[in-house]
Amino acid sequence: MASRLLPRLARSLHSETVGTNLHKTPSRIKSEAVPVPLYGGRHLVTLLPGSGIGPEMTSHVRDVFAAAQVPVDFEVINGSGEELVRNAITSVRRNRVALKGNLRNVIDDAGFIAPNVLIRARLDLFVYVIHYRTYEEVHSKVPGLNLIILRQNTEGEYAMLEHESVKGVVESMKIVTRDNTQRFARFAFEHARKHGRRKVTAVHKSKQLELSDGMFLETIKEAAASYPDIQFEDIYIDRCCQKLVKKPHQFDVLLMPNLYGTIVSNVVCGLAGGAGLFSGINYGEDLAIFESATRHTGDTLRGRNIANPVAMLNASVNMLRHLGKTSHAQLISDAIHHTLSTAKIHTFDVGGAHSTTEVIAAIKTYIGDNLHKYKSQF
Repeated sequence: MASRLLPRLARSLHSETVGTNLHKTPSRIKSEAVPVPLYGGRHLVTLLPGSGIGPEMTSHVRDVFAAAQVPVDFEVINGSGEELVRNAITSVRRNRVALKGNLRNVIDDAGFIAPNVLIRARLDLFVYVIHYRTYEEVHSKVPGLNLIILRQNTEGEYAMLEHESVKGVVESMKIVTRDNTQRFARFAFEHARKHGRRKVTAVHKSKQLELSDGMFLETIKEAAASYPDIQFEDIYIDRCCQKLVKKPHQFDVLLMPNLYGTIVSNVVCGLAGGAGLFSGINYGEDLAIFESATRHTGDTLRGRNIANPVAMLNASVNMLRHLGKTSHAQLISDAIHHTLSTAKIHTFDVGGAHSTTEVIAAIKTYIGDNLHKYKSQF
């Protein structure tokens, strides 16, 4: 199997669309800054329903948007494999913004394709941001958590450069470049400052991975020197996980390489209430894709009317804020908070017994009852 992983994906990652020097010179694939287009007062956004529960969750978003009179139209991209990736990339480059369900990896006789990785790499979405804030009245192992995680999104082990050098021996490359780490660090500290954060913690394993994680940490430290108003510290990944489980409130902003980010974000998701609550944002130089934080397809929940729609709704709220539709975003956010914390309508994953459609109905009811309070600000 391992020998099949590299050929197609490597060719795709290093195709003309990306440029053969993706990891050496990331600046070569930057797009010119283009404002988010506005057509007749309405935004056109790429919608990738994805696999598993993705189509159901994105359909609920569209229903909620209709109830809230959100001026957004969706260009829906369906399909699979390389054709889906090509169409998605074309659409996102045109619209600059996307809402996305997770896309299932495809393994066939021709090789292996990881569409989520390909899309992030080709669009140069170099940072992934998750904001964890627990909800009152929703069971959580760490009430009152308010934590931001920033994950480098295109390098590390997710460069997907691996092969079977001889039978039974697999080599996998971990890619870390100074250029990408520098802009990741700048983004992280600017994001922390913008959101009033006081401390940034870099997560690494530089003692064992002296060159890769060593350069990552060194580059982050260099960037930190330009932000004297923000306290900086670093911590080993294993120690970080231990402290997150025991005392997560000591952290404010965590930034880390790609694979560590996958692990830590899922740990925090479990501590803060579950995968059904939180959303993440993929940022490029002038592009953004919004999705659920843990990037699971939720195949076992498909068609059962029990999946938690809040994560995808929160992704859509973040998207509206990015588009400048702050009043629409606030209306939907308030509806979510009211449904979870006041009406206490919860799906089974957070200890409730309500269905997906009951959660959506409650959110739409709140919107209908309160729309007039927000309309003057639209």
